[in-house]
Amino acid sequence: MPTGALTGLAVSAGTIEGRARVIHDLAQADLEPGDILVTTHTDPSWTPLFVAIEGLVTEVGGLMTHGAVIAREYGLPAVVGVEHATELIRDGQRIRVHGTDGYVEILESGEALTAEREGL
Repeated sequence: MPTGALTGLAVSAGTIEGRARVIHDLAQADLEPGDILVTTHTDPSWTPLFVAIEGLVTEVGGLMTHGAVIAREYGLPAVVGVEHATELIRDGQRIRVHGTDGYVEILESGEALTAEREGL
């Protein structure tokens, strides 16, 4: 496992890299296609978000929790049980989710992405 990787439980195989979207409140979700959802947990009311995302990271969960089951149904790489994921991963950071091996790498800071988009 790479140095600094955030460990969790592998629940849906595959590897995906993309923009982390840290969502605490479903009503405030602002996802774009290709985003990786990072949250504390999901429940059935979150299911419509899975259409737009490419991966999932949650702080709590197991093999049979909602997020894990739906991620497998949609073929999305997912890691659950990543302690403090919503604190350690900042919204907008580029991350890589290793759903087969159960860890997440933080690749780029959110500030670097913002500066790149603004041409700084």
